[in-house]
Amino acid sequence: MFESITEKISSAFKNLRGLGKITEKNISEELHNLKLALIDADVNVNVVETFIANVKSKSLGQKVLAKIAPEQQIVKIIHDEIVELLGSEENENFTTKKPVKILLAGLHGAGKTTTAAKLALFLKNRGYSPLLVACDIQRPAAMDQLKILAEENGLQFFCERDSKNVSKIAKHALEFASNGDDDAIIFDTAGRLQIDDALIDEVKTLKKIIVPDESLLVVDGAIGQEAANVAKVFNNALALTGIILTKLDGDARGGAALSMKGVTGVPIRSVRECRILNYFGQSAWPSGS
Repeated sequence: MFESITEKISSAFKNLRGLGKITEKNISEELHNLKLALIDADVNVNVVETFIANVKSKSLGQKVLAKIAPEQQIVKIIHDEIVELLGSEENENFTTKKPVKILLAGLHGAGKTTTAAKLALFLKNRGYSPLLVACDIQRPAAMDQLKILAEENGLQFFCERDSKNVSKIAKHALEFASNGDDDAIIFDTAGRLQIDDALIDEVKTLKKIIVPDESLLVVDGAIGQEAANVAKVFNNALALTGIILTKLDGDARGGAALSMKGVTGVPIRSVRECRILNYFGQSAWPSGS
């Protein structure tokens, strides 16, 4: 995700070679170049400012260790700051609860439906009996897509095709699950092209009905600078427990991950459609998913 940023960091600090000490004077230009690299990667400007200030504070006056070049030390500081910002430890042991109720939310086109199916398959391969619930009544093909994905992967599926009341759909799905052996209920919700009051009201209502153990925001990795605002709005509405960042195997520059974690404090649970970090202590989706 951060290949281009890493390359620019290395380039920015090449002028530090040969120095015996890191000072404000000799790193000012390099920190400025780092700032530009992060902004170019679509990291939120306020997050960048805080990030640079932290790197600067930890770098200034640090003695250069024997046999370690100054630029390598600063790159290490930057790496540690990114790890701290993303909160890797917070991702450990997502949940082992049974049953578990998971609410997926996000904008139109973020990949919620595909993510719902992949998450269900992931849980199935770890001993759960997942139920996919179609709560997207806005997109005509959403129910059909989720049904096809469920059938292809041997997953339970619930929908009420003729209903226009998502609250009733959610209630009936919970009743259906309680009468069977489903212990991982995943709710796929409607999106919009952009955030609006109707969307937020709908997911807030669903949360009250479902009382989810996990409220996950699914975000297109190419969303850019809008990532921070999207994450803030959904977090205020749902008190998110995690963020799933999709489509980073395309042209996305990856700054959305730093932006969203930086402004909300919510951990990044996944950084690709096909790879998930530390769910149940595991490191990847099932092969072929």
